[in-house]
Amino acid sequence: MPTMNIIQAVNDALRLEMRRDPDVVVLGEDVGKFGGVFRATQGLYDEFGADRVMDTPLAEGGIIGTAVGMALYGLRPVPEIQFADFIYPAFDQIVNEVAKYRYRSGGQYACPMVIRTPYGGGIKGGHYHSQSPETHFVHTAGLKVVVPSNPYDAKGMLISAIRDPDPVLFFEPKRVYRAAKGEVPEGEYQVPIGKAKVTREGSALTLVAWGSMWHEVEQAAREAEAEGIDCEVIDLRSLQPLDTDTLVQSVKKTGRAIVVHEAPRTCGFGAELAAILQEKCFLHLEAPITRVTGFDTPFPYTLENEYLPRAPRVLKAIREVVSY
Repeated sequence: MPTMNIIQAVNDALRLEMRRDPDVVVLGEDVGKFGGVFRATQGLYDEFGADRVMDTPLAEGGIIGTAVGMALYGLRPVPEIQFADFIYPAFDQIVNEVAKYRYRSGGQYACPMVIRTPYGGGIKGGHYHSQSPETHFVHTAGLKVVVPSNPYDAKGMLISAIRDPDPVLFFEPKRVYRAAKGEVPEGEYQVPIGKAKVTREGSALTLVAWGSMWHEVEQAAREAEAEGIDCEVIDLRSLQPLDTDTLVQSVKKTGRAIVVHEAPRTCGFGAELAAILQEKCFLHLEAPITRVTGFDTPFPYTLENEYLPRAPRVLKAIREVVSY
């Protein structure tokens, strides 16, 4: 079984799906001959040509607007937004058009597409190349939102997303694009959307994260284990639909929960998770549900490592929660 990083896994998924289904097309800024700014589409132009791997102007609203027309026509577009920070010019198209077509047509028309975009900090990109806007889209009915943390899930979930009859936002953690490596099966396989994964069994408390923050949580859990604190770790993977059952089952077992995300704290997805767990696990809780997050500021350049909820901040929260 070959070892891949996330970039290679994404590229492999795109190639396999384009070979399988001639209706799958890729479009975006620099995705063609250049192969994408992170090289996620490298080699696709040479194999499939300009009719299926299309360079676009730097106009995100136009990219998604074009993909809407393609999807309604019967194609399976996979538009790329080069950085998640620049998805906002397409926000109207995504929220008011892409998300609404099935509902407004009474189920007669679907708008299948996968909007791929690298998100988050960790590359010294400053406030215009480091944001985590996933919650904006979780809040919008009609959209699915997934965030893989590793190559295996990235390939399997991207294949599932491309085959999904509804629109999916596929956020890729660029901080670990090449750092996260693992064995990835050759050929086609699917990882289901809407199913979280317990990556570490434990009994003292539940740690919940997704994307690049899962790696910080795993490190914190290993360090906590050395102190005699047995943490259970959940890689959420899918934010919408959400695997509530796995979360609730874990927190009922441990009685404690910490949610970690790098987006700002206020109205971040951790707030929704905390509300759900409070509603469904209240009689099992032994400590308040805690959030370890980014701060309510623009993403900084020079203080990037202070902004990100790295493993030391998570470990501090673990100690506080178990001693409550």
